[in-house]
Amino acid sequence: MTRQSPVLLDVLSEIPDFRQSQGRRHPLQAVLALAVYAMLCGYRSYGAMAEWGRNYGTDLIAALGFTQAKTPCAATLNAIFRQLDRVAVESKLGQWAHSLLERAAGESDDLEAIAIDGKTLRGSRRQGAPAAHLLSALGHRLGVTLCQHAVADKTNEITAVHEVLSSLVLAGRVITVDALLTQREVAQTVTDRGGDYLMVVKGNQATLQADLQLFFEDQRLPAESIDSVETLEAGHGRIEQRRLRASTALCGYSDWPGLHQVFEITRSITRKRTAEQRTEVVYGVTSLCPEQADAGRLLELSRHHWHIENKSHWVRDVTFDEDRSQVRSGSIPQVMAALRNTAIGLMRCAGETNMAAGCRRFAAQPWSALALIGITQKTE
Repeated sequence: MTRQSPVLLDVLSEIPDFRQSQGRRHPLQAVLALAVYAMLCGYRSYGAMAEWGRNYGTDLIAALGFTQAKTPCAATLNAIFRQLDRVAVESKLGQWAHSLLERAAGESDDLEAIAIDGKTLRGSRRQGAPAAHLLSALGHRLGVTLCQHAVADKTNEITAVHEVLSSLVLAGRVITVDALLTQREVAQTVTDRGGDYLMVVKGNQATLQADLQLFFEDQRLPAESIDSVETLEAGHGRIEQRRLRASTALCGYSDWPGLHQVFEITRSITRKRTAEQRTEVVYGVTSLCPEQADAGRLLELSRHHWHIENKSHWVRDVTFDEDRSQVRSGSIPQVMAALRNTAIGLMRCAGETNMAAGCRRFAAQPWSALALIGITQKTE
Protein backbone atom coordinates (compact mmCIF):
# COMPACT_ATOMS: atom_id res chain seq x y z
CA MET A 1 0.00 0.00 0.00
CA THR A 2 1.33 3.44 -0.93
CA ARG A 3 1.93 5.66 2.08
CA GLN A 4 0.58 9.18 1.82
CA SER A 5 3.34 11.72 2.42
CA PRO A 6 2.90 15.10 4.07
CA VAL A 7 3.04 17.81 1.42
CA LEU A 8 6.72 18.39 0.74
CA LEU A 9 5.99 21.57 -1.21
CA ASP A 10 4.76 23.24 1.98
CA VAL A 11 7.93 22.17 3.81
CA LEU A 12 10.12 23.67 1.09
CA SER A 13 8.31 27.00 1.50
CA GLU A 14 9.52 27.17 5.13
CA ILE A 15 13.23 27.14 4.20
CA PRO A 16 14.51 30.71 4.64
CA ASP A 17 15.58 32.62 1.53
CA PHE A 18 18.85 34.52 2.03
CA ARG A 19 18.36 36.68 -1.09
CA GLN A 20 17.18 40.28 -1.20
CA SER A 21 13.71 40.67 -2.68
CA GLN A 22 14.94 43.20 -5.23
CA GLY A 23 16.15 41.43 -8.36
CA ARG A 24 15.00 37.99 -7.21
CA ARG A 25 13.73 36.20 -10.32
CA HIS A 26 12.87 32.73 -9.07
CA PRO A 27 11.01 31.79 -5.86
CA LEU A 28 13.18 29.63 -3.59
CA GLN A 29 10.34 27.16 -3.09
CA ALA A 30 10.16 26.61 -6.86
CA VAL A 31 13.94 26.21 -7.13
CA LEU A 32 14.01 23.55 -4.39
CA ALA A 33 10.95 21.80 -5.85
CA LEU A 34 12.70 21.72 -9.22
CA ALA A 35 15.78 20.16 -7.60
CA VAL A 36 13.82 17.39 -5.86
CA TYR A 37 11.67 16.80 -8.92
CA ALA A 38 14.67 16.56 -11.23
CA MET A 39 16.35 14.08 -8.85
CA LEU A 40 13.22 11.95 -8.85
CA CYS A 41 13.59 11.81 -12.62
CA GLY A 42 17.24 10.76 -12.41
CA TYR A 43 18.96 14.14 -12.94
CA ARG A 44 21.91 14.04 -10.55
CA SER A 45 23.75 17.40 -10.62
CA TYR A 46 22.61 21.01 -10.50
CA GLY A 47 23.78 21.33 -14.11
CA ALA A 48 21.49 18.46 -15.10
CA MET A 49 18.66 20.01 -13.09
CA ALA A 50 19.02 23.20 -15.10
CA GLU A 51 18.84 21.18 -18.32
CA TRP A 52 15.72 19.42 -17.09
CA GLY A 53 14.00 22.76 -16.53
CA ARG A 54 14.77 23.82 -20.08
CA ASN A 55 13.63 20.53 -21.64
CA TYR A 56 10.11 20.27 -20.24
CA GLY A 57 7.06 22.33 -21.11
CA THR A 58 5.68 25.52 -19.63
CA ASP A 59 2.86 23.69 -17.83
CA LEU A 60 5.36 21.80 -15.68
CA ILE A 61 7.42 24.94 -15.05
CA ALA A 62 4.34 26.87 -13.92
CA ALA A 63 3.19 23.97 -11.74
CA LEU A 64 6.51 24.10 -9.87
CA GLY A 65 5.84 27.74 -9.03
CA PHE A 66 8.13 29.57 -11.46
CA THR A 67 6.90 32.95 -12.63
CA GLN A 68 9.40 33.37 -15.47
CA ALA A 69 9.30 31.65 -18.84
CA LYS A 70 12.63 29.95 -18.14
CA THR A 71 13.86 28.03 -15.14
CA PRO A 72 17.22 28.89 -13.48
CA CYS A 73 20.46 28.15 -15.30
CA ALA A 74 23.23 26.05 -13.73
CA ALA A 75 25.09 29.14 -12.48
CA THR A 76 22.00 30.41 -10.68
CA LEU A 77 21.40 27.04 -9.03
CA ASN A 78 25.04 26.97 -7.96
CA ALA A 79 24.79 30.43 -6.42
CA ILE A 80 21.59 29.58 -4.54
CA PHE A 81 22.69 26.19 -3.22
CA ARG A 82 26.10 27.56 -2.24
CA GLN A 83 24.61 30.20 0.05
CA LEU A 84 21.64 28.35 1.49
CA ASP A 85 21.57 27.80 5.24
CA ARG A 86 22.40 24.10 5.19
CA VAL A 87 21.38 23.64 8.82
CA ALA A 88 17.92 25.05 8.05
CA VAL A 89 17.61 22.87 4.96
CA GLU A 90 18.57 19.72 6.88
CA SER A 91 16.31 20.64 9.79
CA LYS A 92 13.19 21.28 7.70
CA LEU A 93 13.66 18.18 5.56
CA GLY A 94 14.36 16.17 8.70
CA GLN A 95 11.08 17.38 10.24
CA TRP A 96 9.27 16.29 7.09
CA ALA A 97 10.89 12.84 7.31
CA HIS A 98 9.89 12.58 10.98
CA SER A 99 6.29 13.31 10.03
CA LEU A 100 6.45 10.38 7.60
CA LEU A 101 7.59 8.14 10.41
CA GLU A 102 4.88 9.39 12.76
CA ARG A 103 2.19 8.91 10.13
CA ALA A 104 3.31 5.35 9.47
CA ALA A 105 3.67 4.49 13.17
CA GLY A 106 0.25 2.84 13.34
CA GLU A 107 0.93 0.43 10.47
CA SER A 108 2.96 -2.02 12.53
CA ASP A 109 3.33 -3.19 16.11
CA ASP A 110 7.07 -3.75 15.64
CA LEU A 111 9.68 -1.70 17.45
CA GLU A 112 10.51 1.50 15.58
CA ALA A 113 14.27 1.40 15.05
CA ILE A 114 16.63 4.09 13.76
CA ALA A 115 20.12 3.38 12.42
CA ILE A 116 22.89 5.97 12.77
CA ASP A 117 25.98 5.80 10.56
CA GLY A 118 28.37 8.07 8.69
CA LYS A 119 29.18 8.55 5.01
CA THR A 120 31.89 10.58 3.33
CA LEU A 121 31.20 12.58 0.16
CA ARG A 122 34.39 11.33 -1.44
CA GLY A 123 34.37 13.42 -4.60
CA SER A 124 33.70 16.61 -2.66
CA ARG A 125 36.36 15.77 -0.08
CA ARG A 126 38.96 15.23 -2.80
CA GLN A 127 38.18 18.74 -4.00
CA GLY A 128 38.77 20.17 -0.52
CA ALA A 129 35.16 20.67 0.53
CA PRO A 130 34.87 21.28 4.29
CA ALA A 131 32.70 19.01 6.48
CA ALA A 132 32.35 16.45 3.70
CA HIS A 133 31.63 13.62 6.14
CA LEU A 134 27.95 13.33 7.05
CA LEU A 135 26.40 11.48 9.97
CA SER A 136 22.81 10.49 9.31
CA ALA A 137 19.92 8.60 10.87
CA LEU A 138 17.61 6.32 8.91
CA GLY A 139 14.38 4.60 9.95
CA HIS A 140 14.71 0.83 9.54
CA ARG A 141 11.12 0.30 8.43
CA LEU A 142 10.54 3.11 5.94
CA GLY A 143 14.12 3.52 4.73
CA VAL A 144 13.77 7.31 5.07
CA THR A 145 16.61 9.53 6.29
CA LEU A 146 15.41 11.38 9.39
CA CYS A 147 18.44 13.52 10.08
CA GLN A 148 21.74 14.53 8.54
CA HIS A 149 24.57 16.34 10.29
CA ALA A 150 27.89 17.47 8.82
CA VAL A 151 30.88 16.35 10.87
CA ALA A 152 33.38 19.19 11.30
CA ASP A 153 36.82 18.42 9.89
CA LYS A 154 38.60 18.55 13.26
CA THR A 155 36.05 16.38 15.07
CA ASN A 156 34.62 12.91 14.50
CA GLU A 157 31.37 10.94 14.57
CA ILE A 158 31.60 10.43 18.34
CA THR A 159 31.38 14.19 18.81
CA ALA A 160 28.72 14.71 16.15
CA VAL A 161 26.40 11.89 17.24
CA HIS A 162 25.00 13.98 20.10
CA GLU A 163 23.87 16.61 17.58
CA VAL A 164 22.08 13.88 15.63
CA LEU A 165 20.45 12.45 18.77
CA SER A 166 19.29 15.92 19.83
CA SER A 167 17.27 16.23 16.61
CA LEU A 168 15.59 12.83 16.92
CA VAL A 169 12.54 11.72 18.86
CA LEU A 170 14.02 8.92 20.98
CA ALA A 171 11.15 7.99 23.28
CA GLY A 172 9.78 4.57 22.39
CA ARG A 173 12.37 3.99 19.67
CA VAL A 174 15.48 1.85 19.32
CA ILE A 175 18.77 3.39 18.20
CA THR A 176 21.18 1.02 16.44
CA VAL A 177 24.83 1.93 15.89
CA ASP A 178 28.03 0.24 14.78
CA ALA A 179 31.06 -0.26 17.03
CA LEU A 180 32.50 3.25 16.59
CA LEU A 181 29.47 4.85 18.24
CA THR A 182 29.22 2.26 21.02
CA GLN A 183 29.93 4.78 23.78
CA ARG A 184 28.69 5.10 27.35
CA GLU A 185 27.58 8.69 26.77
CA VAL A 186 25.49 7.66 23.76
CA ALA A 187 23.81 4.83 25.69
CA GLN A 188 23.11 7.18 28.60
CA THR A 189 21.62 9.88 26.36
CA VAL A 190 19.31 7.43 24.60
CA THR A 191 18.00 5.85 27.78
CA ASP A 192 17.66 9.20 29.60
CA ARG A 193 15.32 10.34 26.82
CA GLY A 194 13.13 7.26 26.95
CA GLY A 195 14.66 5.30 24.09
CA ASP A 196 16.51 2.02 23.79
CA TYR A 197 19.73 1.06 22.05
CA LEU A 198 21.37 -1.89 20.35
CA MET A 199 25.16 -1.56 20.06
CA VAL A 200 27.91 -3.71 18.59
CA VAL A 201 30.95 -4.09 20.84
CA LYS A 202 34.45 -4.27 19.33
CA GLY A 203 37.99 -3.17 20.12
CA ASN A 204 37.20 0.44 21.00
CA GLN A 205 35.47 -0.98 24.10
CA ALA A 206 38.16 -3.57 24.77
CA THR A 207 37.27 -4.33 28.39
CA LEU A 208 33.59 -4.78 27.64
CA GLN A 209 34.41 -6.93 24.61
CA ALA A 210 36.69 -9.16 26.68
CA ASP A 211 34.02 -9.53 29.37
CA LEU A 212 31.40 -10.56 26.81
CA GLN A 213 33.75 -13.00 25.10
CA LEU A 214 34.63 -14.60 28.43
CA PHE A 215 30.98 -14.81 29.39
CA PHE A 216 29.80 -16.55 26.20
CA GLU A 217 32.78 -18.92 26.13
CA ASP A 218 32.00 -20.15 29.64
CA GLN A 219 30.91 -23.76 29.22
CA ARG A 220 29.24 -23.73 32.63
CA LEU A 221 26.46 -21.37 31.54
CA PRO A 222 23.10 -23.06 32.20
CA ALA A 223 21.07 -23.53 29.03
CA GLU A 224 18.04 -21.80 30.52
CA SER A 225 20.04 -18.56 30.89
CA ILE A 226 20.59 -18.31 27.12
CA ASP A 227 17.99 -17.43 24.49
CA SER A 228 19.17 -18.38 20.99
CA VAL A 229 18.05 -18.33 17.37
CA GLU A 230 19.60 -19.55 14.12
CA THR A 231 18.96 -18.65 10.50
CA LEU A 232 20.18 -20.28 7.30
CA GLU A 233 20.12 -18.54 3.91
CA ALA A 234 21.43 -19.48 0.49
CA GLY A 235 22.00 -17.12 -2.42
CA HIS A 236 24.58 -15.31 -4.51
CA GLY A 237 26.76 -18.42 -4.55
CA ARG A 238 27.06 -18.82 -0.80
CA ILE A 239 25.40 -20.32 2.23
CA GLU A 240 25.15 -18.02 5.23
CA GLN A 241 24.34 -19.21 8.72
CA ARG A 242 23.75 -16.87 11.65
CA ARG A 243 23.32 -17.71 15.28
CA LEU A 244 22.51 -15.21 18.01
CA ARG A 245 22.72 -16.04 21.71
CA ALA A 246 21.37 -13.54 24.23
CA SER A 247 21.37 -13.42 28.00
CA THR A 248 20.23 -11.21 30.87
CA ALA A 249 22.83 -12.68 33.22
CA LEU A 250 24.99 -9.52 33.24
CA CYS A 251 22.08 -7.21 34.03
CA GLY A 252 22.89 -5.66 37.39
CA TYR A 253 26.54 -6.73 37.24
CA SER A 254 27.77 -4.56 34.38
CA ASP A 255 27.86 -0.79 34.85
CA TRP A 256 27.09 -0.14 31.16
CA PRO A 257 24.19 2.40 31.14
CA GLY A 258 20.74 0.83 30.84
CA LEU A 259 22.03 -2.65 30.06
CA HIS A 260 19.42 -5.43 30.01
CA GLN A 261 20.79 -8.01 27.60
CA VAL A 262 24.12 -8.99 26.08
CA PHE A 263 24.41 -11.00 22.90
CA GLU A 264 26.81 -12.89 20.66
CA ILE A 265 26.35 -13.24 16.89
CA THR A 266 28.22 -15.99 15.04
CA ARG A 267 28.15 -15.64 11.27
CA SER A 268 29.44 -18.49 9.09
CA ILE A 269 29.72 -18.20 5.30
CA THR A 270 30.42 -21.09 2.93
CA ARG A 271 31.24 -20.45 -0.74
CA LYS A 272 29.36 -23.02 -2.80
CA ARG A 273 31.88 -23.22 -5.62
CA THR A 274 35.02 -23.57 -3.53
CA ALA A 275 33.61 -24.81 -0.21
CA GLU A 276 35.70 -22.08 1.43
CA GLN A 277 34.41 -21.22 4.90
CA ARG A 278 34.69 -18.08 6.97
CA THR A 279 33.38 -17.45 10.47
CA GLU A 280 33.19 -14.24 12.45
CA VAL A 281 31.91 -13.53 15.94
CA VAL A 282 30.69 -10.16 17.21
CA TYR A 283 29.27 -9.13 20.55
CA GLY A 284 26.73 -6.55 21.54
CA VAL A 285 24.74 -4.88 24.30
CA THR A 286 21.17 -3.61 24.40
CA SER A 287 18.81 -1.88 26.79
CA LEU A 288 15.91 -3.95 25.42
CA CYS A 289 14.57 -6.54 27.85
CA PRO A 290 13.57 -10.03 26.61
CA GLU A 291 9.88 -9.08 26.69
CA GLN A 292 10.61 -6.30 24.19
CA ALA A 293 13.05 -8.22 22.01
CA ASP A 294 13.87 -11.92 22.14
CA ALA A 295 16.86 -13.45 20.35
CA GLY A 296 15.06 -13.48 17.01
CA ARG A 297 14.15 -9.80 17.23
CA LEU A 298 17.67 -8.85 18.32
CA LEU A 299 19.11 -10.62 15.29
CA GLU A 300 16.64 -8.84 13.03
CA LEU A 301 17.49 -5.45 14.51
CA SER A 302 21.22 -6.07 14.11
CA ARG A 303 20.76 -7.02 10.47
CA HIS A 304 18.35 -4.18 9.69
CA HIS A 305 20.89 -1.68 11.00
CA TRP A 306 22.60 -2.06 7.63
CA HIS A 307 19.52 -0.73 5.84
CA ILE A 308 21.28 2.61 6.20
CA GLU A 309 24.03 1.28 3.93
CA ASN A 310 21.82 -0.66 1.50
CA LYS A 311 18.80 1.65 1.30
CA SER A 312 20.57 5.00 1.53
CA HIS A 313 24.36 5.12 1.11
CA TRP A 314 24.52 2.56 -1.70
CA VAL A 315 21.61 4.17 -3.56
CA ARG A 316 23.15 7.62 -3.27
CA ASP A 317 26.42 6.33 -4.73
CA VAL A 318 25.12 3.97 -7.42
CA THR A 319 21.85 5.57 -8.56
CA PHE A 320 22.68 9.22 -7.86
CA ASP A 321 26.47 9.05 -8.39
CA GLU A 322 27.17 10.90 -5.15
CA ASP A 323 30.77 9.80 -4.65
CA ARG A 324 31.76 11.13 -8.09
CA SER A 325 30.16 14.51 -7.47
CA GLN A 326 32.90 17.11 -7.01
CA VAL A 327 30.81 20.03 -5.75
CA ARG A 328 32.76 21.75 -3.00
CA SER A 329 31.69 25.38 -2.52
CA GLY A 330 29.77 26.61 0.49
CA SER A 331 26.71 24.55 1.39
CA ILE A 332 26.40 22.75 -1.95
CA PRO A 333 27.71 19.30 -0.88
CA GLN A 334 25.43 19.08 2.14
CA VAL A 335 22.39 20.60 0.39
CA MET A 336 22.69 18.23 -2.56
CA ALA A 337 23.01 15.25 -0.18
CA ALA A 338 19.90 16.37 1.71
CA LEU A 339 17.97 16.67 -1.56
CA ARG A 340 19.08 13.16 -2.55
CA ASN A 341 17.86 11.85 0.78
CA THR A 342 14.52 13.53 0.19
CA ALA A 343 14.11 12.10 -3.30
CA ILE A 344 14.93 8.60 -2.02
CA GLY A 345 12.47 9.03 0.85
CA LEU A 346 9.70 10.09 -1.52
CA MET A 347 10.29 7.05 -3.71
CA ARG A 348 10.40 4.70 -0.73
CA CYS A 349 7.06 6.05 0.48
CA ALA A 350 5.64 5.62 -3.02
CA GLY A 351 6.49 1.92 -2.83
CA GLU A 352 9.50 1.98 -5.12
CA THR A 353 12.04 -0.74 -4.36
CA ASN A 354 14.33 -0.22 -7.37
CA MET A 355 15.42 3.41 -7.31
CA ALA A 356 16.97 3.41 -10.79
CA ALA A 357 13.78 1.97 -12.31
CA GLY A 358 11.75 4.50 -10.34
CA CYS A 359 13.79 7.38 -11.75
CA ARG A 360 13.20 6.12 -15.28
CA ARG A 361 9.47 5.80 -14.67
CA PHE A 362 9.20 9.30 -13.23
CA ALA A 363 11.20 10.72 -16.14
CA ALA A 364 8.65 9.16 -18.50
CA GLN A 365 5.69 10.24 -16.34
CA PRO A 366 6.72 13.60 -14.87
CA TRP A 367 3.31 14.44 -13.42
CA SER A 368 3.48 11.36 -11.20
CA ALA A 369 6.74 12.72 -9.76
CA LEU A 370 5.11 16.11 -9.16
CA ALA A 371 2.29 14.37 -7.29
CA LEU A 372 4.81 13.05 -4.74
CA ILE A 373 5.92 16.61 -4.01
CA GLY A 374 2.32 17.75 -3.60
CA ILE A 375 1.50 19.16 -7.03
CA THR A 376 -1.41 17.76 -9.00
CA GLN A 377 -2.15 18.27 -12.67
CA LYS A 378 -5.06 20.60 -13.31
CA THR A 379 -7.69 19.34 -15.70
CA GLU A 380 -9.93 21.50 -17.77
